[in-house]
Amino acid sequence: MHNRFLTNLALHISLDPSETDLVLAKLHSRQVKKNTYLLREGDICRHFYFVNEGCIRLFHTDSKGEDHNILFCPENWWITDITSFSGQLPAFYSISTMEDSEIFYFTHDELEQLYLTVPKIERFFRILIQNGFSMYQRRITSNLSLAADERYARFSQLYPGIEQRITQKQIASYLGITPAFLSMIRGKKL
Repeated sequence: MHNRFLTNLALHISLDPSETDLVLAKLHSRQVKKNTYLLREGDICRHFYFVNEGCIRLFHTDSKGEDHNILFCPENWWITDITSFSGQLPAFYSISTMEDSEIFYFTHDELEQLYLTVPKIERFFRILIQNGFSMYQRRITSNLSLAADERYARFSQLYPGIEQRITQKQIASYLGITPAFLSMIRGKKL
């Protein structure tokens, strides 16, 4: 049940059996239906999620009611509103499922306890957050400097196979273009 989760941790840290037991004792799991909100903008983010099965998105809804997708998280990815979670402040982003999903998660307080009892976990999340920050920096740069077709090519590399799982409208929102323009780009690639 926890194989994917433990394999993900092993990318950056090596836990001994007693540490693994402590971590798994704090880990929660949940089955979530498609289009379920895990976090709504303005609420406080109390969980740090790991996607075991399914796909989840992080997004912001503007004053016109338009969603702007910031991040897609298929299997083996982590997701939270890091500012809200870390500071226990109202969230700027919302998080919702795009498919029926199985998630594992830590609560804020339990993760803080794990940082003290299993210091390797703090190292894992530091590396995870550093990698995420780096990814956001590259995304901002590409959004400012690349043409839409080049952004689409990068999207396809970052999320292989996800196009068959989510709508064209969701992808267009992530790329900052209209669905019609995305269709045009895809048509040129075929």
